[in-house]
Amino acid sequence: MNQVLNEEFDWQRCPEVGRLIARRVDHVVGDIPFASRLRKCMLDATGTRLIDWVDHLCLPVTDSLSRMVEEMGYVRAARDVEEEVWRHPAALVPTIRIREQATADVCLKVDSVTDFLQAHQLDDVAVMGHLDSIVKSAIVAQADNCRLAVIERHGTSGFQGEAISEATRNSLVEHAAAFLNRERIFSDGNSVFNEVAGFEQAHRLIEAAVDDLGVNRACDLFFESERCYWESRNQAARMQKKRQDQLGLGWANHDHHTYRSSREVFSRLVGLLESLGFTCRERFYGGADAGWGAQVLEQAHAGIVVFADVDLAPDEVAGDFAHEGLAARDELGTVGLWCKLHGEAIMAAGMHHLECQFDFDAARAQLADAGIETMKPFTDFEYLKQAFTVGEVWEIDPGRIELLRKTGQINNEQCNQFLDHGSVGSHLEILQRDDGYKGFNQTGISEIILATDPRHRGVV
Repeated sequence: MNQVLNEEFDWQRCPEVGRLIARRVDHVVGDIPFASRLRKCMLDATGTRLIDWVDHLCLPVTDSLSRMVEEMGYVRAARDVEEEVWRHPAALVPTIRIREQATADVCLKVDSVTDFLQAHQLDDVAVMGHLDSIVKSAIVAQADNCRLAVIERHGTSGFQGEAISEATRNSLVEHAAAFLNRERIFSDGNSVFNEVAGFEQAHRLIEAAVDDLGVNRACDLFFESERCYWESRNQAARMQKKRQDQLGLGWANHDHHTYRSSREVFSRLVGLLESLGFTCRERFYGGADAGWGAQVLEQAHAGIVVFADVDLAPDEVAGDFAHEGLAARDELGTVGLWCKLHGEAIMAAGMHHLECQFDFDAARAQLADAGIETMKPFTDFEYLKQAFTVGEVWEIDPGRIELLRKTGQINNEQCNQFLDHGSVGSHLEILQRDDGYKGFNQTGISEIILATDPRHRGVV
């Protein structure tokens, strides 16, 4: 039986909140010609919805929505002489800033304000924020009492960014290069892979970055490099990124990053993420037939969610499997075999998938037109839709295959299959969320875990 562990994270739909926010965004966007054109371009050129890129709304005190924030379930997160900041703890909806101003603003999240301005040839727009600051923003269009803005964040959920020193700027360049170029394969030359050494090296790089930049900026920098590495190994990712870059958006529509881990290093993976400021959210167990579990982690300041998968037995569910450690076992499930074939997701393999928010039907149709097919959806609810692109097939190191054959973890037929045809490595995941729903479909996840088992031919 599927179950969520940690009842405080049993996310519920918030349809009325989602409807009210979407309606207010529509009013602002509809009044600004540039914003209306951008919304259409987003859908037609990237298969995404403008509402999913909204970082926050900035509303006058007198706005009808401002007077309803508590009724909608928002909680005041900050207050000063200029504004109140309200966030919703239970729904995936934009932050609301309430100010003494005449305009209603919709602010979109992007990877780079500069890239956005260049993509739309907005040469006369002033950028608010300093070079390499943690926050930069710009008002890109306005009409009457409505404005459209874009915001770029680097490890903060706040709105103010200070100038940084030349030394910090140099540290950003240094640590970005260290993360991007970090060694991911540690072998003795005889196909014996030392994953522990890889974790130790990654920890050293992270500690150095945290010392120089702080944990939130280091986290932002680390995951930028992780997306780059995953993208380099996945055609669907490269194609979709190019489409989004043409509008100056980047990957700012990411929903969560998924890592697969071997049992014996799972607690190390969780520890590494915690060193980057992550905290554990809900845990999943797919059931005895599925043979897997997952820990969801979130770094709220950097705006990053991680879904960490691992082979798991029924008697291990009750404990804190994220921290107590899991012993290696001879029988490999879907996740464990993937890691033995490709390496740990945090190391040689790279992420199993990045899941981003889209218009589900538009994205699938547009990618299909570009030659990228998607698998059968594993979630098709009114409020949540999910599907993988057909997986990227990778060649397998013959040494990894031989080691699995010697230990009896794959048979000769499977050995030949992997040698001749490789195995599926990674995906892009297409997701559409509605009703402010922040959770995941347990049954669907279990089905897709089984469907992506490397031993299943022709499925992916």
